[in-house]
Amino acid sequence: MLGYLFPGQGTVRVGMGAWLRRRPVARAVLDEVDDLLERPISALCVRGPIDRLVATEHAQIAVTACNLAALAVLREEGYEPGVVAGHSVGELTALHAAGVLGLADTVRLVETRSRLMSRVGVTGGMRAVMGLPVERVEELAALAAAPAEPLVVGLENAPGHVVVSGSTAALDRLTGLAVDAAKVVPLAVGNAFHSPLMAAAVPGWAEAVRAAPMAAPRVPVVPNVTGRPTEDLGVLRESLIAQLTGRVRWTDTVTVVDALGPAVEVGDSKVLAGLSRRAGARCLSMADPGTLRRLAREFAA
Repeated sequence: MLGYLFPGQGTVRVGMGAWLRRRPVARAVLDEVDDLLERPISALCVRGPIDRLVATEHAQIAVTACNLAALAVLREEGYEPGVVAGHSVGELTALHAAGVLGLADTVRLVETRSRLMSRVGVTGGMRAVMGLPVERVEELAALAAAPAEPLVVGLENAPGHVVVSGSTAALDRLTGLAVDAAKVVPLAVGNAFHSPLMAAAVPGWAEAVRAAPMAAPRVPVVPNVTGRPTEDLGVLRESLIAQLTGRVRWTDTVTVVDALGPAVEVGDSKVLAGLSRRAGARCLSMADPGTLRRLAREFAA
């Protein structure tokens, strides 16, 4: 069984999607996404500038376009997943790959998500804490937080790779607490994603998700907020709403997927493949030119 893992907005870079445009089936998907958008994204992916590309309203749809295009390549080659998951906004492409969302509805939901999140007033940020177990990071976050200055673990990316999310003052306090024990790295993001500070975006997001047409999944999906595979459409819908402020349990997700078989990162990124290796899991990347040849050797298309 082959698992599909779809990357999120932290993987954007200038030049992304260039190799996909050389595949007619992928280029057709990228063009279709552009046609669906109020602001076409392909040119920005290829040429930048980087400051516009990494902005939330552009980054989320940029990575989604590449995810959808890479998925089209795998389909053309004859591959279908046995289980799917997506990191943060990548969960929407995972739902498309499982047959829950159509392509147009996927794009529209991502555009709505990015718009709602970008309109939340900037009240905080995110920092990666390297070298500590998640339990210790949770303790430090609790010590650094204050009643009006929340701080939580937003992303469990891999063992020893945890991202905290919350108010700037609390992030500064955590950095002071962790200075002798870990490396703390600020992330270039627009706000405190996957934290209570995203609460203002939840009502609009919940309305959009509940209104979107969804079908029962053809294969299990592993939602971010549970880290457990499910084919329950109600669970998938509510999990998608909850992940706006909830934790991305990516370490659990990778462990679950790896137990079923090897995975491939479907998009133009090698980030999830690297995180999988940190967790001792098997994951190829579509951004590696040799991946399709390797899949042809190891799997019956």
